[in-house]
Amino acid sequence: SKTLIDLAKKNENIVAVTAAMPAGTGLKAFGEAFPERMLDVGIAEQHAVTMAAGLAAEGKRPVVALYSTFAQRAYDQILHDVCLQNLPVVFGLDRAGLVGEDGATHHGVFDFSYLRPLPHMTIMAPKDENELRRMLATALGLQGPAAVRYPRGAGLGVSLDDELIPVPVGKAEVLRKG
Repeated sequence: SKTLIDLAKKNENIVAVTAAMPAGTGLKAFGEAFPERMLDVGIAEQHAVTMAAGLAAEGKRPVVALYSTFAQRAYDQILHDVCLQNLPVVFGLDRAGLVGEDGATHHGVFDFSYLRPLPHMTIMAPKDENELRRMLATALGLQGPAAVRYPRGAGLGVSLDDELIPVPVGKAEVLRKG
């Protein structure tokens, strides 16, 4: 949320959209900083995605923050309203992966497999909170749809770069060989 707030201070077109998850996705602080640019549509993921597509078509830069598992409810809208139109909608997929105490219904284990074949979609998965910040900046700079998937919980406590340098798209980082 802090990174999105920092980016929104520089770009008045950034808006945040969620489906009844402002606290869980971390958008509560964004809503307090920019109440007129924070939209909570209730438990209606499909509506959140279609509305974000409309906002993007009109020049806004929507960031749709959803739990990964609930994004699948809006699969048709992600495909037809965002990806086929190649609209710059950013999907912040919270709770990507296994989520432990949230239970089996909240495991976000399918988003990578169902988003991967969609046209124009860029999918990113950061290794830590600093890279998450950089990937959010990268996603907001793309001219098409992007998903940034991140796990539940706090980060590792790595140092954060002072400058948000976008991550090169399509280039892997080898952490260890073998």
